[in-house]
Parts: sequence; C-alpha cells; structure tokens
Amino acid sequence: MQDVTDLPFLRTMAAFGGADVYVTEYFRVHIHSRIEPYILRSITENPTDRPIIAQMIGQDADELVRTALELKKHPIAGVDLNLGCPAPVVYRKNAGGGLLRKPDQIDTLLGRLREACGELPFTVKTRIGFESEDEFESLLHIFKKHAIDLLTIHGRTVKERYQTPVHDDWVRRAVEQMPCPVIANGNVVNCQTGLAYLKCTQAAGLMIGRGAIRNPWIFEQIRASLSDAPSPMVTKRMVLNYIERLFEETAAVISDFVENKHVQKMKKYLVYIVQGYDAGFEHDIRRVKTKAEFFAICRHYLDSHDPAPDLPSENSKLFCGFSQFL
Repeated sequence: MQDVTDLPFLRTMAAFGGADVYVTEYFRVHIHSRIEPYILRSITENPTDRPIIAQMIGQDADELVRTALELKKHPIAGVDLNLGCPAPVVYRKNAGGGLLRKPDQIDTLLGRLREACGELPFTVKTRIGFESEDEFESLLHIFKKHAIDLLTIHGRTVKERYQTPVHDDWVRRAVEQMPCPVIANGNVVNCQTGLAYLKCTQAAGLMIGRGAIRNPWIFEQIRASLSDAPSPMVTKRMVLNYIERLFEETAAVISDFVENKHVQKMKKYLVYIVQGYDAGFEHDIRRVKTKAEFFAICRHYLDSHDPAPDLPSENSKLFCGFSQFL
C-alpha cells in the first residue's frame, strides 16, 4: 500500500511473523521517472528474509520496460505491474486501475514486459474491471495470452473501491482458466475471512494489505489454521506493543525528525488499527498532535490483557462487505 507498506513497516511485519512474500510500494513510471531511492531500500535492505517483488505503475510501455530492466539489477523475486489502484489521482492518468479501460494497451504492455523480464517472474495485480464486473472475461483472455507467472485479483471493480463485497465468483473463474497461480485479494480482515476466501475460490494464496495493517498476526494465524496448529490469540496489550514498535521503526529512518509530522504519519496506520474498537478511539487519535498525547490515547484504549477485537466494524469506510465470508 502506497506510503504505508514501506521499509519500517516491513521491519515491523517481520517482527510479528510476517508474510511469505512481500510486494513493494509501487515505483511510479513515466518519461521523467527514476527509481525512487526510498522504495528501493525495501529491496536492497529487505529486512524480512522473505522474497520481495518490485511493483510498477504506469502506462508507457517503453518507460515500464526501461524501469523493469533497471529493477532486474537488484535482488527482487519478480516484477509486478499494477492494474488495480483505484485512487482517482492514479486512474485519471490511465495508470493502475485506469488501464482496465484500455484492454488493447494492456495487451501491448504485458507482451513487452513479459519479454523484458525474461526468466525473472513477471506478475500482475488487477481488479475485475473499471466500471463493471462484466469486463473481466475479456481481460482474462488477455492475461492468458502472455505467460505471466502470477495473477493477483482484487475482487472488485475500480469504481467499487473498497465499499462492496468482493466478486469471489470471478476470482474462482480466473483460478479455473488461468495457467498460472491466482492470488485472491480484498476483504481479508481476519483468519476466518481469509480461509473462507481461499475455500470458495480455490486460489493459490492470499494477498493482504489493509487487514495486515490492522492485525500483523494475521499471516501467522492463517498459516496456523491451515496446518491445524494453535492460532495466536491477540490481546489489546499486544496491539499496543505493535504500535510502539511501528512508531520506533518509522522514526528511526527519519533524518530530520519532527514530532508532530511523525504523529501525523502514525495516524495513517492507526485509522486502520482502531477499526472494531470503541468509536472513541478513532475520534481521539485523529485529534492528537504530540507523541505524549498519541501514546496516552493508545494506552487508554489498549493497556489491558483483554482480547483485541477480531473483526473491524463493517460500517467502516475502510472495511466493508466482509460478512460474505463469515
């Protein structure tokens, strides 16, 4: 997730078990672009001891090929093309999910990037359409043409953003038709929703973004359930320790540390973490300005051994529609 899943976040995830494979924030690619040093550090200083895939976003075939060839010089597990970002500032430039309106251009991009990557895995993340799920059948036809190594599907359209249930039937159809593994994404908010998504789609795995910000133990919980091992129970104090660790990791990479700016950055994480708690937690944390205020609020709501809420509120704008998997 852009501006969230950076190097300090990867360090924090690794400390709590972490994922099997990681994907960088996206490298913005255009005629004047250069590989952003800060994102590149997630690759060159990868702290997870797990493979990491370099993600690109853009629409110019020549520039995407140029960037992919540069990224191949670094220790990456693959190159990924983002066809799923639903942010208006991105899709209005015909990048990310905006490219789904231009299937012929996608066809060209996939062919060029498949050739440029050579033996290095080339992966794609997509949504199921821009306006309508009915667009996905023709998109699948294009994906099948290009020998991509992995297809990750966020089971919503671009226009649906994060506000609906996912169309798991289209993910299942992709699993049945694609010659490569398919990864399911969207609405994995706890272990139960992840397992249900896997079961109904028969996907090869899960990609988890927002759910992992809220609960970094989610990967360990799913792995434990799949192997019939005990699943870790998360307490509020464990969440408090996670927030403290994340605060320290993000502060450690700032050369010109300014307290109130760092508190503002932490709020980007907290708006996900607080979902499912007392509504006062989000209200209060949005209004803090200093480190002391920030941690006073966190301790007020989290300094106990009570179980942490397993689910966010489905009325949240950040987590919607997941009851389809409960």
